[in-house]
Formats: sequence, C-alpha cells, structure tokens
Amino acid sequence: MSDDLQSGKVGEVITRFPPEPNGYLHIGHAKSICLNFELADEFKGKTNLRFDDTNPVKEDTEFVEAIQEDVRWLGFEWDDLRFASDYFEELYDRAVLLIKKGKAYVDDLTAEQMREMRGTLTQPGQNSPHRDRSVDENLDLFARMRAGEFKDGERVLRAKIDMASPNINLRDPALYRIAHAHHHRTGDAWKIYPMYDYAHPISDAIEGVTHSVCTLEFEDHRPLYDWVIEECEMSAKPRQYEFARLNVTNTIMSKRYLKMLVDKGVVESWDDPRMPTISGLRRKGFTPEALRAFCREIGVARAYSVVDERMLEFFIREDLKLKAPRTMAVLDPLKVVITNYPEGQTELLDAENNSENEAMGIRQIPFSREIYIERDDFMENPPSKYFRLFPGNEVRLKNAYFIKCEDVVKDADGNVTELRCTYDPETKSGTGFTGRKVKGTIHWVEASQAVPAEFRLFEPLLLDDEADGDKEFLDRINPNSLTTLQGFVEPNMKDAKGQDKFQFFRHGYFNVDPKHATPERIVFNRIVSLKSSFDPKA
Repeated sequence: MSDDLQSGKVGEVITRFPPEPNGYLHIGHAKSICLNFELADEFKGKTNLRFDDTNPVKEDTEFVEAIQEDVRWLGFEWDDLRFASDYFEELYDRAVLLIKKGKAYVDDLTAEQMREMRGTLTQPGQNSPHRDRSVDENLDLFARMRAGEFKDGERVLRAKIDMASPNINLRDPALYRIAHAHHHRTGDAWKIYPMYDYAHPISDAIEGVTHSVCTLEFEDHRPLYDWVIEECEMSAKPRQYEFARLNVTNTIMSKRYLKMLVDKGVVESWDDPRMPTISGLRRKGFTPEALRAFCREIGVARAYSVVDERMLEFFIREDLKLKAPRTMAVLDPLKVVITNYPEGQTELLDAENNSENEAMGIRQIPFSREIYIERDDFMENPPSKYFRLFPGNEVRLKNAYFIKCEDVVKDADGNVTELRCTYDPETKSGTGFTGRKVKGTIHWVEASQAVPAEFRLFEPLLLDDEADGDKEFLDRINPNSLTTLQGFVEPNMKDAKGQDKFQFFRHGYFNVDPKHATPERIVFNRIVSLKSSFDPKA
C-alpha cells in the first residue's frame, strides 16, 4: 500500500469489509475486520462496511444489526455504511451495457444443464445454444426477467467470455438470476438479483475502493473481477488482493455448518458460548483487545496454515491477568463444619483482589463455623502425595486458617455429605505464623452468606479437526461440550453484572453470562482455564 501511495497510483487507501448478512460473523471474519480497518488506519485511509445483500432468500435485518454490533464491539467504526442493494439500479444498467456490447446474454439452460456443459479442469466447456441470441432479443428477455414474467431458475443472464478458458470461473459465469423473494431492504421491487462475482467488483468501484482484500479461495475469481470492472467501463479500478483464511484447531469455520448447529438445536443460538462466532466469544467472555491481539499475532500470509486454539486462549489470559478481580468460587460444594469455631460468630478476613495488580486493592470475606469447599479437595482414601483434605490431614484455607479433618458424615448410600473439622486460631493468614507447615492450600466460601451460582464449563464442539470421509458432520460434534455445575461464590459477587469477568482461584477465568444471570442465581461461563502448555514463542 505504501508503494501505491508513493507512486501516486492511489491518492488515498480505501478498504471495505463486505459481509453477506446471512448469519453471524465468526472469528475468521474478525481477522478480515482487523485487517481491513487497521490497514486503512495505518495509511490514514478509510474503511466502508458494506453488506453484500444480493441473495434475499438467506438474508435478514437481524444479521445486519448483529454484524454492526460485532464490528463496533471489536473497536472499529466505518466511514460509510453501504449495501450492495444501494446499487441495484446501476448494476442493472451496467448489465444492459454488457448486453449491448455483446458481452452478456440470456440463457434458458437449467442449472444442471449449465454444470454439464461447463466442462472440467482438463476439458473445455460447450457453448450454450442461446449464446448467440441477438442484442435486441437479450435486452427484451432481460427486461422481462426484471418485470417478473419468468419463474425462478427459468432464465439467467450470463457473461459471454470463453467457454474454453482454463479458468472455469471465466466460462460464461452467471451475472443475474431470477428470485421472487422479499428483500430485507428493497422489498418486492426486484425479481432478479445480481450474483456476488458481478455485484462485488462494481460495488468496490462505485465506492472507490483501492484495495479489495479477500481470502485465497477468491484468487481464481480475480480475472473475472477485473473483467467485470473493465467491461462495465467503471471509472475506478480497484485491485483485488488475497490472503489465507483463518483456520483454528477444533473450530468450525463454515457458516453453513454453524447455521446447521443452530437450526438443529445442537447449540442454544448463534451466540452460544461454544460457538466461534464473535457474539459467542463475547458472551463467553473474550475481550475485543484479546481478539485484536490474536489477529495481529497470526498476521497475513498466503500459505495455508492452522492456528492452535491455545494461541487464542493465550491472548485472553494475557489480557485478563491484570484486569480481572481474583476471588473464590466453589463449583461442586461439600459442606465443612468447623466444630471448635464459636457458634454464631463471623469474622471478616482480608484478601487481595489481584496479587499481580496491587492497584485493585483488597476485599473482605466472611469466615464462620460453616463453609463450603470443592468436593474434589477431599478424599477419604487418598493416594500418596495427595496434599489436600483427608481424615487426619491438615490444610490451609486460602486467606484464612489451618483446618484438620476429624470426621466424615455420610448418607445412607455411603456418600460423603459433610466434613467435621477443627481449626487452629493461631494460623490466621497474614499474622506471620511459622509454627508448622502444610503442603496443601484449598479455597472455600463461607456458607451462610454464599451466593448461589451456576457454572458452565465448555469443551470444543468438534471431536476432531478433519472430516473422516463417511463421517457426517453432526457425528463429529462433542456430546460433552457443555457441563453445568451448581455451586457458590463469595458474597461480594452478589451484584455482579453481565459481562463482568473474574479469575476464580484454581478454576480459571469466568464471565457473567449476560443472557441467563438472574437476581436469584448468577450464571458464569468459563472463558479459559488458568494454565496451558502452549508456548507462544515455540
């Protein structure tokens, strides 16, 4: 881009992000958003948000609004909001120009017949029997197509290029098809709609886009992009540039498959926290800063590659480690009664909100005779080198005291329902006690003021990265992608609001679910665990 500016080839860099409003954006789109907006920002240019709304059967205002929200949430603001439908009249006029120049014709072949006659990579295609219709006949038929005289699929307008071209995209591609469908902006005004490969380059040219950045699957479409610009006699000459699309391990990057998951009820909605949609990542608890840092790190390349999902998780940890308050939550509670602690007494203990960020200060947490601990922090018959709680063993309660398990209470089925413990009042955290050491520290929540909470833990939706021939897509979905637990959090969490983020001791980073949290029960989505073996420098 700097070369284009220095040479005077372009006076100003203008990019665009051109989604089709037929679904929600996913993380692959985040890469494109960051690339287009940040390139323009770097060269003090402009970026348009343009909806390529040329297929009314699949598009909806819901998706238009969701996409705008996603772009803004990522931290970007477009210079102009445009729609391909803004240009429907000019697109039609340019198609009439192609017909008059003998560069387009109306074809009566069915879609199946067109496929059969297109040829293969090693065999040329065959000309349609309607390819040599006169200009007048083509103009008449095209006008009647617009007027709605024909049924869907009955006729198409095709470019007249070269049915023997080694590039199949140049073998007389369709420019317009008939669709008696209601459009989310133009209503029922149009009965024909332009194809993407025709509307997209003209829209770029109308807007004065200088750098049309897209993914590599459109590389073979570039000659058609240039042909449309040239033959439609557009004054602006945008150029197409391609980069490798984003692929992430264990992540579904197909909008078609994501829609299938929603339609079949495999997930709750497009913003289900298990979905790789931007709205799903937002609801799960990812921050725009983390996503932008991730997109910058993976960079722009032309070679196919797959990014480890742990890299994305690395960036959210890096972003939250100094931002998120640290607190205690018990996801699978087991009650502990401290038998030698005074009945009816409650004391307040000091705890750091973030040991890596002193500016976040301290909070006070209640402590009393009854507390909850994690069920897996106790074992009646532990293996060797188990340093948490078991009969006769002593551990430290984080920010509190040493406690020792004295007795185990069980129900009729032999399940542990309660622990009876004693505490040592001389071992209070922060007093400098050095009398003896314990090897285990566990977290806890005081029982009488504990706030009920639901915790949602996620695993990848996909069981594997690659399709396995005969294996259907839905058979690859992980049936255990969501685990729901009922537990408790500290009382200071009672006023937590949707999208508030916390680090729970030993469990990871969590986000308050903005859709399901209620005054009676807070719902937390786990964003990511605390640690990973991933090395970003490896």
